[in-house]
Amino acid sequence: MTRRALFLQHFNDDAGGRIGELLAAMDVRGETVALHRGEAIPSLAPYDLMVVLGGAQQVWQEAEFPWLKDEKRAIREWVRERARPYIGICFGHQLLAAALGGAVGPADQAEIGVRTVDIDAGEPHPFVAGLGGRRQVMQWHSAEVKRLPAEATMLASSATTPVEAMAVDGHALGVQFHCEWTLGQVRQWGTLPGWIRALDEAFGAGGHARFLAACTPAMAEIQDMTDRLFDNFRRSSKL
Repeated sequence: MTRRALFLQHFNDDAGGRIGELLAAMDVRGETVALHRGEAIPSLAPYDLMVVLGGAQQVWQEAEFPWLKDEKRAIREWVRERARPYIGICFGHQLLAAALGGAVGPADQAEIGVRTVDIDAGEPHPFVAGLGGRRQVMQWHSAEVKRLPAEATMLASSATTPVEAMAVDGHALGVQFHCEWTLGQVRQWGTLPGWIRALDEAFGAGGHARFLAACTPAMAEIQDMTDRLFDNFRRSSKL
């Protein structure tokens, strides 16, 4: 029987990137629900994995985006009640924290571009085995997890963001950074007006070219980390 991954999407032109590629290599079929376009979350029973992607929304904006209530409810059911494999990226990381009773708020300092995170090398959680130390990552967020849920374990932090990654037992992973982005995705942003505008706002005129120039030399290291992180997750969660 073909395994299935449910991707929860929050804006157009977003995709699973490297995570999607790794799942495809495992013959896991990805199915995307575009919440921002009014698509409803289906029954969770048939799925083997939930992947919650990034978004320009904020977790506390339930009045503006009423579907956030259903999404948090689905995440809570999936992670706490069903205890099934979960990956949350950026907004998906924050939603995991909020759904399980943690706190999310505006970041003390937004992170955009290639940054570094520090992963505890002492007694690492299985998700980050072999990844201890300082690692390059790609970032784009203006909110952050302020308080972990009671059942969560912090995996990584940075100089500006206290919770860069967290785990819930051995089945749920949240990362503030964009481990899924590929160089192909970043290049494609140059053809998308919305991304061009956002990057110009972040970096000034020519923002896309600046972002691409920064991430290109770092991408091999970033992808190696993503692949190891995913393999650790796959083993730990028994995906």
